[in-house]
Amino acid sequence: MPSDSFGQLLDRAASLFGIDAEFWDIFGTRHVTSEGAKRAILAALGVATDSPEALARSLADLARLEWERLLPPAVVVEQSGAVELPLCVPSELLGQTARFTITLEDGGTREFEAALWDLPQSGSAEMDGRTWVRKQARAAVELPLGYHEITVRVGGQSGSTRYIVTPARAWMDPHLARGGRAAGIALSLYGVRSGRNWGCGDFRDLRDAIDWVADELGAGFIALNPLHAIHNRRPFNTSPYLPNCIFYRNFLYLDVEGMEDFARSRRALALRASADVEAEIQALRASDFVEYERVAALKLRFLKLAFAQFLREYRGGGARAREFDAYRRREGALLEDFATYCALDESIHRANPDVWLWTDWPAHYQDPGSPETAAFRAKRRRSVLFYEYLQWQIERQLTAAQQHARDRRLTIGLYHDLALATDRFGSDLWAHRPFFVAGCRVGSPPDDFSPEGQDWAFPPPHSARHRADGYRLFAESIRQNCRPGGALRIDHVMRLFRLFWIPDGVPAREGAYVRELNLDYVRILALESVRNRVMVIGEDLGTVEPGIRETLARFGILSYRLFYFEKNERGEFRRNDEYPRQALVSSTTHDLPTLAGFWTGADIDARRAANLIDENGYRAQKEGREREKQKMIDILFGLGLMPHHLPREAGAYAELTGELHNAIVGFLAMTPSQLLVINQEDLTKEISQQNLPGSTWQYPNWGRKMRFTLEQLRGDAETRGYTTMFRDWIERSGRRNQG
Repeated sequence: MPSDSFGQLLDRAASLFGIDAEFWDIFGTRHVTSEGAKRAILAALGVATDSPEALARSLADLARLEWERLLPPAVVVEQSGAVELPLCVPSELLGQTARFTITLEDGGTREFEAALWDLPQSGSAEMDGRTWVRKQARAAVELPLGYHEITVRVGGQSGSTRYIVTPARAWMDPHLARGGRAAGIALSLYGVRSGRNWGCGDFRDLRDAIDWVADELGAGFIALNPLHAIHNRRPFNTSPYLPNCIFYRNFLYLDVEGMEDFARSRRALALRASADVEAEIQALRASDFVEYERVAALKLRFLKLAFAQFLREYRGGGARAREFDAYRRREGALLEDFATYCALDESIHRANPDVWLWTDWPAHYQDPGSPETAAFRAKRRRSVLFYEYLQWQIERQLTAAQQHARDRRLTIGLYHDLALATDRFGSDLWAHRPFFVAGCRVGSPPDDFSPEGQDWAFPPPHSARHRADGYRLFAESIRQNCRPGGALRIDHVMRLFRLFWIPDGVPAREGAYVRELNLDYVRILALESVRNRVMVIGEDLGTVEPGIRETLARFGILSYRLFYFEKNERGEFRRNDEYPRQALVSSTTHDLPTLAGFWTGADIDARRAANLIDENGYRAQKEGREREKQKMIDILFGLGLMPHHLPREAGAYAELTGELHNAIVGFLAMTPSQLLVINQEDLTKEISQQNLPGSTWQYPNWGRKMRFTLEQLRGDAETRGYTTMFRDWIERSGRRNQG
């Protein structure tokens, strides 16, 4: 076979699996996907690319699987007055009648029949001497929103599909739907300082922050960092955006002293009163950064005492025991697998302190379905139950916080954040390995802040496996992170459309984009949004195709717009009245410089100190920053947001002055965008950002605490100026809380 035939086969296979032939980076540079990248990605997906013959066989096997299945594994449709689905049958059965049974999500059933010969045909294929035909079945049956099962019987054959009926748009808060706008403050909950927490912000701090937002700011929501469970080990396992598990949350956020079982435990109360514990809490509270390991160790001591107290009640039955059991039944295997992982991790590490990763566990424990793992779960039932108990307590406290926000009449209340990534050494990979692709990592192509691209070091999702499972795990990821709250941010929402895959062994810049089943994902996202009455914000920063934003807008998903990035074709900052209405607008994110850091170049200094850029790169970025500052000054003066008597040269502003601070917040507040969020660091003019991309031990990522305590934010003269400035802009822009 000529070499160009192999190239054609490779291109065909790449197209079938959604591998883009090329892409354009943020600088306008065209990148052609190399043959090596195509072969590596296809191999990771299980396609043989060793020879033309092997590749041809792989494609033939793929086609055979598609045609020999009566119904696809999942069908995701917008709600209408009819059921429509494709049906593949061998031509010799065309004289038969297909009998369909619909099992509704609530258990009800409906049936219909269709003569195959009368159905419209949409395709055919010749395989192994037989002809296969694709027919389009349709019946005037109106189904409610939700997850249903459809079974079909044709002759002696049968097949089934998960039939998912979705709304046309995501849910929107009624006030905002009527033209209103809202404002909020973004908090990294772990970094919240208070005079009562144990060195890490907790759910009691969150309730107090809600009171501050309601009383002092008049804002409508608090935007939280992802609360996902992490391993709480510095420096590699503290990122909320690279979690141990995306389905469950970090016990560090529990308000231990607010738990019923703590208050009832004499042992816990006595230990809390000891001088050693009080000294440790005071030291953790006074530290500049969150001491994850120490806080975790301290809280686990008390949480286990509280759990021991609960077990005494649990064994006797009662209302709380029934509530806990109902929670466990609702969560099912998802929670049991997570709790089993946590118990295994604790047990194995205690026995061998050098073992930190599940990939180093005994082989039989690396399989969540092995008999040995089942035996461990049975033998260590109390330990597994403990980690289920923690998640139950987290849900109770977080639900109470959202209810408190509603009681204080916040329009949205809590705004949650769903991370894109999951740690390849975490419980999600241990429990759900088939849903991830080994041999590749996810990253991003070159951009302004990462000229060589970014390698995020976690595996991409296996979309074919998600579809084969009826998207159950994907839907669960949305559902678990929606509640309890009023808004959900989807980190890197482009994941629903395409992801940048980097084959193992090559640098990030040599990766390729791989397409996803975007309409299925977006429709399920809209369904969970409507069911949970949660607004959805899609973080669409970086290299974004126009079609992505168009689709998100059509489904009512808010765009995510940052002051730093919103520029016109001339590279100038856009006027604030040019921002889209269906969007959230903000000053910065955790990965970017704060406003004060931007003006001083603190982020560039940090990159140089961490050896992420050389001297030439440092000078180039400093020079570029001065140009960007001048462009900002120009737009702020052009809109009349800066006092006319002040200098118009960026060089006159070595730091973020009060006038500049006020002007930028005002610029953002006066956009037409439905939501405005200001990071807590930008409210109080803090210089250092939470995360420096590309660094680990070189920078104190994800541990920096707030400059002020919650008590100072409510009563300190220095902080009152910041609070008053933001509240005034909320009032002037019509974003006052309407809850």
